Amino acid sequence: MTLTDADLALINVRARLELAQVVFAQVATAVFVALLAWLIGGFDAGWSALAGSAAYFVPNFLFALRLFLATFRPGGSSPFIFLVGEFLKVGAAVGLLWLLAHVGGERVVWLAVIAGLIAALKGYMLVLMFGKRAVSRPTNS
Repeated sequence: MTLTDADLALINVRARLELAQVVFAQVATAVFVALLAWLIGGFDAGWSALAGSAAYFVPNFLFALRLFLATFRPGGSSPFIFLVGEFLKVGAAVGLLWLLAHVGGERVVWLAVIAGLIAALKGYMLVLMFGKRAVSRPTNS
């Protein structure tokens, strides 16, 4: 089966929408967990949860932005670039967590950092649970 230009355009539109939904879901879960940590554990816990979320969200946002922009190019992104981007994203997240440990010192609440990190990592699950496909391929009958 060969994809037509219309099929490729539809795939790109759907990819852009889904990338935006995942980024929004990660922000929403990060803010929710940070507010919850702040209510339960105070100011330092809230900021720690936000920093934990940011350690994953920032590299992931940059990677998603790269993928988003690639949907406007003919041919999109190559699998090799995708793999390199994933490695860079994980390395940047580890580096940001290391930086948090060294800069935050005694004020870092590590349980809140882990909760924030998990919230950002699993934010996409909101899209899987509640997301609706706004763009679909028409059926030919």
